[in-house]
Amino acid sequence: MRPYYLILVFLLAFTLFSFSVNKACEYMGSNIGYIQKQAQKALDAADLNTSRYHAYKALNAIEKSKEQFAACGCEVAEQSMTESLEHLKRATRVSSLTGTRLILEKAIAGVASSLQALEEHAEVHQSKYGSDQLSLNTRESYMEQQKGKIPVGEALEKKIDQALINYQNSLEVVVNTIPCKEAYQLALINYERCEEQLLRPELTEAKKYYNLKTKEITAHALERLKECATAKP
Repeated sequence: MRPYYLILVFLLAFTLFSFSVNKACEYMGSNIGYIQKQAQKALDAADLNTSRYHAYKALNAIEKSKEQFAACGCEVAEQSMTESLEHLKRATRVSSLTGTRLILEKAIAGVASSLQALEEHAEVHQSKYGSDQLSLNTRESYMEQQKGKIPVGEALEKKIDQALINYQNSLEVVVNTIPCKEAYQLALINYERCEEQLLRPELTEAKKYYNLKTKEITAHALERLKECATAKP
């Protein structure tokens, strides 16, 4: 597996330099998915320490995602996520696993509401305003501040998409030529790496776009390999 691993790691290290501001909601959606997963792990944990560990990961991810939430402009989703943050904080202070789980249920419900609001926000954004304008929930003052500061960079996005063809082809080779469970684990490592990268507040916008698209490509591979997750070596 190592040669393919090195190929994929090399391709994931690709760096480019600009992006389009209208990707903020996609980044927000990616981060919500990570938060949802960590909150669910906290709920499913068999002991209090493990539950707190994943709850802290979820609430830290929310804190790190505030810039993306503001840039997206979906205030309903942002408000639901803020409520989930407060529930997660409470969950880490409860001394019983049963009590923690009750609070985590509320946090997870808030995350689900946030994701639903974001999807509705995206539908309005696309159907009523078009890809380069804002929906009813968009913070116009924020966007006014950003005008002239962040280049659109559509041409560079196309270059990133083109560069990722190499990654996609290499991943296809992995899926088709190495043992199923090994291929699944390798794809999962790359997927989770992208999730972690997208939570970094200092990440350049081009790298955010690169990691988001890489995550999407890898998700398709994981879907094809999902039966291998529990397969015997």
